[in-house]
Amino acid sequence: MGENKEKNETCGTIFLKYLLFTFNFLFWLAGGAVMAVGIWTLVEKSDYISLLSSKIYAVSAYILIMAGVIVMVTGVLGCCATFKEQRRLLRVYFVLLLCIFLLEILAGVLAYIYYQQLNEELKENLRETMVQKYHQPEQDHVTKAVNKLQQEFKCCGSNGSFDWVESVWIRSVEADSRLVPDSCCKSPVIKLCGRRDHPSNIYKVEGGCITKLENFILNHLQIIGAVGVGIACVQIVGMFFTCCLYRSLKSEPY
Repeated sequence: MGENKEKNETCGTIFLKYLLFTFNFLFWLAGGAVMAVGIWTLVEKSDYISLLSSKIYAVSAYILIMAGVIVMVTGVLGCCATFKEQRRLLRVYFVLLLCIFLLEILAGVLAYIYYQQLNEELKENLRETMVQKYHQPEQDHVTKAVNKLQQEFKCCGSNGSFDWVESVWIRSVEADSRLVPDSCCKSPVIKLCGRRDHPSNIYKVEGGCITKLENFILNHLQIIGAVGVGIACVQIVGMFFTCCLYRSLKSEPY
């Protein structure tokens, strides 16, 4: 009876080891995905971040990158802890899983907070940024972001093309009689196309760029939230398996 019981315990431990190893491999891949989402947010969409006064959007992306790196390192550690059957390593692994879990909760909370205040922030700041900083000294990053925003989302002005009437740049001689920036044009390659603000020449979108940018950021926040929740759920499973394996090991080898 004792031998059978010991044999069953050994089989159970081996099963848990391979189960946890499979989990760690998937966890490692998930860490790469989390890190990729964070990097994509900062690299591909960094221009739009410069149009936002709040840093919460960027901070959420940095937290995702940090969590992704820790996840990948933790995945490797988890594999080592699993095959070496060292309870000490399993404890460290469990603590790291818990830290990542808390990081992802933090990123989710920040994303949710920003989700709630995004509309007001854009209403208060986007128009002011476009009107006051476009084509101004040392504001090249804003100019580039506005041009990209208007071309990529096929819009003109924060609320509409009429916003550009109050632009510091449009009122200056440097605008060369333009009524709107050339990036508002449907064919921006035509020189000085911004001199005509007729709907046949420029983008006229209901709600302006503010609606387009808001929808884009909200969709992206949902992606960040979904990735965070997905990884968090996987981690709960991982922590459960870790506890099971930890308890199945009778002694702690050093």
